[in-house]
Amino acid sequence: MREKIIEHYGDTDDILFADGFDSCIIGFEPNLWKVVYSRNKCIQLLVDTGTDEEESVEYLEFNTFNCYMGKKTPIWVEDFKWNV
Repeated sequence: MREKIIEHYGDTDDILFADGFDSCIIGFEPNLWKVVYSRNKCIQLLVDTGTDEEESVEYLEFNTFNCYMGKKTPIWVEDFKWNV
């Protein structure tokens, strides 16, 4: 997904990506010029490396989801898994 975003948008302005979370990208918001990440996928990524879920959520809330990195700070969305 990172490559597609760079291919379609990267030639006009810089894009801010979160290192290590490329597999968690779910889209790009062209009006705000921000990469969109799944919070659930980020949490699962850390769980898959051996961190328990509660620690993963706490770490990401403090170090990633709530960090402001300027006007191009990525968007972290809660993508619920709906049982319809």
